[in-house]
Amino acid sequence: MTIDQKLAFFKLLVKIGFKEIEVSTPTASDTEFNFTRLLIETPGLVPDDVWLQVLCPCRLDMIRQTVGSLRGANKAIISLYFASSPAMLDIVFGGMTHGEVLDRVTEAVAYCRSVTRDADPSTRWTLMFSPEAFSASDPVWCAQMCDTARAAWGPTTGPDDDPVILTLPATVEVSSPNVYADQVELFASSLSDRGEGACVSLHVHNDRGCAVAAAELGQLAGATRVEGCLFGNGERAGNVDLVTLALNLYSQGVDPRLDFSDVAGVRALVEDITAIRVHPRAPYAGELYFTAYSGAHQDAISKGLARSKQGGEPGPGGPGGRQQQHVWRVPYLPMDPEDLGSSHDSIIRLNSQSGKGGVAWTLAQELSLHQVPRGMQLEFSRAVKRASELAGGIVSPRDVADLFLERYFVSVPDPRIRSASVERVGGRENLDLLEHASNIEP
Repeated sequence: MTIDQKLAFFKLLVKIGFKEIEVSTPTASDTEFNFTRLLIETPGLVPDDVWLQVLCPCRLDMIRQTVGSLRGANKAIISLYFASSPAMLDIVFGGMTHGEVLDRVTEAVAYCRSVTRDADPSTRWTLMFSPEAFSASDPVWCAQMCDTARAAWGPTTGPDDDPVILTLPATVEVSSPNVYADQVELFASSLSDRGEGACVSLHVHNDRGCAVAAAELGQLAGATRVEGCLFGNGERAGNVDLVTLALNLYSQGVDPRLDFSDVAGVRALVEDITAIRVHPRAPYAGELYFTAYSGAHQDAISKGLARSKQGGEPGPGGPGGRQQQHVWRVPYLPMDPEDLGSSHDSIIRLNSQSGKGGVAWTLAQELSLHQVPRGMQLEFSRAVKRASELAGGIVSPRDVADLFLERYFVSVPDPRIRSASVERVGGRENLDLLEHASNIEP
């Protein structure tokens, strides 16, 4: 991304409500370094409660350059990492031993402290340390690496100290979510001093398609922080999707403190910046996420929405109570689309699978016809099916309305009819027409 694109993305993340944002790997390119400086040197661009996070390997020269990119920041997280898995240590680092790894970690973190926490108290510095490839490593060994980093950084147990962040990457997702959660739990229980003064964090990739589940189970196993990306973008199969993760919480009544009240707008901006399309069936954010085509689904949804408009179901506060809420209970819709900035209008789309329930819903939305007789619904739904088959796909709501007006000769008002009403008599629905008393031709 260009600096302008990065800036637009950063502003979006701030608007959504993220408080810790990884903005760059300053040693990777001039663009990364310069963008970090732009954020710090532009007054008012970084809110006071937002931490800038940068990524850096455990190399002294790169740590020096990374710290230089952060000079003048209000709050900064330096994310250091070193390989932990047998394959990485053997193949990439030429058979490095555990003792050599611990020496490297101690040297890197101690140096990082000397040029940040000890040298520049004007910035609130926080250390993040990651045993890279945690998911393919021994959790007890990873805990030993992290304890070494904690010792080199110094105490973080005081009331004014920021905890060391210990991030556990599923750098490649190699197991089922429950196994990853077991690894997280074993890691946390193996830390010295029960991990006091440390925050266990997750960084989950989606190679097996289970990143969201792994992150949720990892939190249940003791983690209190999750790193991810909007819509699951990232290397290979991507990182955990923070939109899905946050709205999963929201759907269960837990406020994620992130604003996705206009998820379509967020999606459009991210797609424009990254040139990566969000799948139309993506959870919560996909264009078709709330859309139903099946006749049975449409019928249940239309009845549920009708009930919801009548006041829904009383919540835990009880009728008339100050804490009363309405519980969302609409079949096939896990939450109210309006909570995410969508309308109810596009929930039901008509095709050859649709039935009378979907047709009745569309007529109510397009023509305000709320009491179409059941027999007419059945007859007209067959006409809609034929129109869909001829069109080879979806019939738009406007086309359905036009078809109804044409089929039942109401495109032009009949001057002989003053009003119409539906009356139920003996289990049958009758359409009663009240005619003008005069000026009626025989």
